[in-house]
Formats: sequence, C-alpha cells, structure tokens
Amino acid sequence: MHNWRTLWPTLKRLLGYSRPYRRPLTLAVALLWLAAGAEVAGPIVISYFIDHVLPMESFPMLLAAGMAAAFIGLQLLAASLRYYQSLMFNRTALSVVQQLRAEVMDASLRQPLSTFDTRPVGQLISRVTNDTEVVKDLYVTVMATVLRCLALIGTTLVAMFLLDWHMATIALVIFPVVAIVMAIYQYYSIPIVRQVRSYLADINDGFNEVISGMSLIQQFRQQARFGHRLSAASNAHFTARMQTLRLDGFLLRPLLSLLTALVLCGLLAVFSFSPAGAIGVGVLYAFINYLGRLNEPLIELTTQQSMLQQAIVAGERIFELMDADQQNYGSDDRPLTSGRIDIRDLTFSYRTGTPVLQNISLTIPSRNFVALVGHTGSGKSTLANLIMGYYPADAGELLLDQRTISSLSHRALRQGVAIVQQDPVVMADTVLANITLGRQVSEQQAWEALEKVQLAELVRSFPDGIHAELGEQGNTLSVGQKQLLAMARVLVVTPQILILDEATANIDSGTEQAIARALALVRQYTTLVVIAHRLSTIVEADHILVLHRGEAVEQGSHKQLLQKQGRYYQMYRLQQAGKALDTTPQLHAP
Repeated sequence: MHNWRTLWPTLKRLLGYSRPYRRPLTLAVALLWLAAGAEVAGPIVISYFIDHVLPMESFPMLLAAGMAAAFIGLQLLAASLRYYQSLMFNRTALSVVQQLRAEVMDASLRQPLSTFDTRPVGQLISRVTNDTEVVKDLYVTVMATVLRCLALIGTTLVAMFLLDWHMATIALVIFPVVAIVMAIYQYYSIPIVRQVRSYLADINDGFNEVISGMSLIQQFRQQARFGHRLSAASNAHFTARMQTLRLDGFLLRPLLSLLTALVLCGLLAVFSFSPAGAIGVGVLYAFINYLGRLNEPLIELTTQQSMLQQAIVAGERIFELMDADQQNYGSDDRPLTSGRIDIRDLTFSYRTGTPVLQNISLTIPSRNFVALVGHTGSGKSTLANLIMGYYPADAGELLLDQRTISSLSHRALRQGVAIVQQDPVVMADTVLANITLGRQVSEQQAWEALEKVQLAELVRSFPDGIHAELGEQGNTLSVGQKQLLAMARVLVVTPQILILDEATANIDSGTEQAIARALALVRQYTTLVVIAHRLSTIVEADHILVLHRGEAVEQGSHKQLLQKQGRYYQMYRLQQAGKALDTTPQLHAP
C-alpha cells in the first residue's frame, strides 16, 4: 500500500490531463457498460433455451429461431458499441498525449543551459519520446482495458446473482485471492519497472553519443569498445525485462487459471449436491460461461498493472523534467538602447567550490570594441556566456544599459545581445531559414547579410540558391562557411551588443579582412566584444581584458599593454615570433 500511496500523486496528475475530455470519456464508458450488458445477456438467452425450450415435447422452431436471432443481435450490438467506444478512447488518448508531449518539449526548451552541461542528451530525448509513448499506453490500453474489464465483471456478477445467488457467492471467492495476487505482483514489479525505464534511457543516451561521435570512433578504431558498452546496456535492459516476464509468467495466467479451476470445482460440487431440479442445467452452463468470461478480465486487470506501473514511472520522469527549474528572466521588457556593459566583482563557478571567474570588474562603454584574451581555460567564453545571460553569476553584478541582467525579459535580452560562436549550430534546413530563424526578416535582408560576410557568391552557386537545403548539421558547408553563416544570421538584425567567440578562427585571411570591414561599419551601431586567440585581430580594440585562470590580470589598450611588458606582451611576442618562423624560407638539402 505504501508504494501506491507514493505513486498515486503521479497517476492522479496523469489522469488530470483527461479533464477537458470528460464528455466523450463519459459517453465511451456508457457505451462500454451497454456493450458489456449485451455481451452478458447472451448466456442468459442460451440458459433459458436449455432449461425451458429444450424440455418441451414439441420443439418450437419459431421461438428457437427468435432466440438465435436475439443472441446474434446481442453479440453484433456488443461489437458495434465496442468499436465506437474504442474510437472515442483512442481519440482522447492521442489528444492527451499530444498535449503532454508538447508540454514536455516546451519544458525541455526552457531548461537552464546548466542542465545540458550535466545531463546526457539521450536521457532528455528518452523523456520526450519513449516516456510519453508509455503514457499513451496508459490511456489507449490500460485505461480502456480497466474500464472494459470492470464493466464486464460488474454486469457478469449482476447476471450471476439474478440466476442463482448461492453459486454467485461461491464465485466471489476468487476476488479476494486475486487482490492478494495483484498486491504481491505490484510489490515486486515496481522496482523492476523503474530499472527497465532507466536502462532504456541509458541505451538511448549511448546511441546518441555513438552517432554524434561516429567520425571520432572510427578514426581511433573504437567500434568494439563502444559496441561492448551498448551491448552491456542492452543486456541489462534484457535481464530486467526477463525478470518482469518471469514474474508475469508465475503470478498471472497460471495462478489465476488455477484459482478459476478451483472455483469451477466448487460450482460443480454445489450443482451435484443440490436437490434435483433446484439448479437447472442451463444455469450451470451460464455460470461456467461467466466464470470463463471472468477469468480473462481478471487476468487482464492483473496484467495491466505492469503497464500501469511503467506509465507511472514514465510520468515521474516526465514531471521531474517539467517541474525542474527553468531558465529565469526578468520582467523589464524595454529594449536595450546603448549597449553599455558594467561588470562588478563578478564570480562564477560551474561546480560549487571550483570558481571559473573570480572578482572580474570591467566597464565597456557603448559602441566600444572590447577584446577578451587569455590562454585556453582562462574563462573568456564563460564571461561571454554570462553576458548572454545563459548562467546566473554566483556573486557580483552584471549590468546591461545600467540594468541588472537578471531584471531583463527574455525578449529584451535576446533582441539586444547576440553571439557568434566558434562552433556554430546549423540546422538541417534552408539557408534562408538558418538566417531568419523564425524572425520577420525579408529575403532581401538575408542577401544583404550574406554579402557582408562574403558568403553570397557561394549561396548563388547552389541549385536552389538561398532556398537550398543544408543537410544535417549543415554538413554541406565547411567549418569556416558555417561561421560565416552564423555571422550573417546575427548581422541581419544588428543587436546592441555583439559577441564574437573566435568567430573568424576557421576562415581565410582575405575573408577575415572583409568581415573586419563589415564589423567596422557595424561598430557604429553596436558594442563589440571579441574573444580572440590571434592577437593581431584585436590590435584596434578600444580595451583589452587579459584573463588568466579566471582572474583579470591586465587591462588596457594594445599599446598600453605592450608597454607594461606583462602577460599580454609575452603572448603577443610569442605569436609574432611564430609568424616570423612560418614566413622564413625553408632550407632544403640538395
């Protein structure tokens, strides 16, 4: 009972999604009872025929034909009612699951980015797809089966008591025993069902990882190792499923069939020891028929426990995702107007106790060009992500337009601040769709953005031009072309603050110079924050912040930092020496 008390809130919440469909569900339940009544009435007709028609001296053909027609009519009526009831249940079930899946997907889209840093993607996919599919079975299979079985059991019991209450009382013995079997089954099966769902999520996560990293796996010949990992997850799922099958095979049909056989023996004993004529042969036939009819719904009810528990466990996983903290935004919906950035004693860590940024302070005036430099792992991209509002700071303040970033609404933040990342995301859609991303942007504006980033000529060479499909993850483009496309999607509607995270790392120097000219024009309207490893690209920056192990160690212009001869000076001289070596003519042996 304790398990059901803990599971009931989830089941109640899942069933709550059916409230808007109470009218069709009520009608479907009414059709179920009518169908069950028509089905149960059949043996009563045959019982009457055996006890009252067959003993007649002259066989009444007309009455017999009428009773046969009535029996066939009742079965046809029951089948028709079940058909319409099934349509109503399935329509409602699909509507409910569609709504639930939309809510789960919406909740996934609103998760904080920190969720995707720590949780495997395959597990999230499993909750949106597999778990909602299991919940669909709650409505399509479990709910419909339970209601149908209850209707059939209820009408059967009414018919049995109308025929003979003594024999009906004996038949009732089966119900408490079945209740005990169901309780035992539920006690042992719930932990196994949870394991099954967990192993299935592991399988999905493993496949997602393998498919995403297929080129790396093949390059380093790791097919066998990853194959063993997937095989281990699959075997664990197989073992858990076999446990449920063994439990089903022992506690369900064999045991319930044995109970039914014992009750049948009791009915035959009552019939044998009853006075002659007290119980008709037709009544005995009807009870044997009803007992057989009771056996199947009782088995189905017990069987549905497994599916019910799977649906509840899936519901727990779904609601865990839906109830998780979402990305928080403020209510200040005013657009950014100046692009000023103020950072005051900012501290941030991805994991508690391991700060990535410590006491960062920086003021970026409107329309300035600021560069963030430092070795790998110094915190440059993390600082850019904080300016984007992707993560909340642990301590300190970050202000945009002299308003705290936490007070800005989602629309104000996303319209005012944009980023072009080193590894941009390209959707499996057209060039135009990748630029507009659902915004109200004309095709002409898209072409102008492509011209700015030197990508228009390439797009014109496509058979469908700007409407060409780019394939999965934009695999028809090179890495540099993907960066240019990401740049175009940002420049099509110029934001107040533009962040470039190594956005020109994979393009040739000629294209980089063209983009630099485009950015020089954009600087008249936006604040530019650039993360760069190639220091030659940021010598014109108004301000340079040098980060080292999460701390701001130097600040100033390119000229000022060179005069200090500190960390920036060392980085710059090292890169200049590397360039000189690259351009030095190589001596070859004759």
